[in-house]
Amino acid sequence: MTVKIVTDTGSDMPADLLKELNITAVPVYIYFGEKAYKDGIDIGPDELYKRLVDGPIYPTTTQPIPVDFTNAYQEISKETNEIVSIHLSSKVSGTYNSAVQGKELLKDKCHVEVIDSASLSMGLGLITMVAARKAQAGGTLQQVVEETNNAIKQTQFLGILDTLKYLLAGGRITKARATIGSLLNVKPLLTMHKGEIIQAGLARSYTKGIDKLYVFFHA
Repeated sequence: MTVKIVTDTGSDMPADLLKELNITAVPVYIYFGEKAYKDGIDIGPDELYKRLVDGPIYPTTTQPIPVDFTNAYQEISKETNEIVSIHLSSKVSGTYNSAVQGKELLKDKCHVEVIDSASLSMGLGLITMVAARKAQAGGTLQQVVEETNNAIKQTQFLGILDTLKYLLAGGRITKARATIGSLLNVKPLLTMHKGEIIQAGLARSYTKGIDKLYVFFHA
């Protein structure tokens, strides 16, 4: 019986790749004011980024509720009783905890292993891809879990932001720090350490454009 893989839309995986690898992505919620949207279902990335840049309301996000995971697991359990569920770092999101609670609501109807990726965005996406390919190759539940944990240890990413505007709006930095950064024209270089977002350094200049994210595996 094939092990099935679950993640969340914080993995930023495109729909065609999710389908190809038979991955279920439970949507996080995006709020514009009091209006909630399911990421990837009610709102896509193109509309989200347009509203982020041009809209008057700054969006906020919240994790899926436990029953969202329970429902996903129950649907998948019609095909298999072995699931590996891989999610955003518990240090930056409550998604992992919601998945754990969703598993508990199943009352052991199927075997679900919930894993904290200690990563986000395509860091989580790459880890999930490794797990899915191992599952598709016929790996057992334990083998998929081991492959996932190895991928977590081998994944690093660096991100550089073109503007400090959204870090300020999201409360990640102070107004004073944002102002100084703008005046000095420095850009924060971010990475993950033990599941937390930390500053790896500052970039003084680069070709202006969209924010950049580099994710890679290392031996």
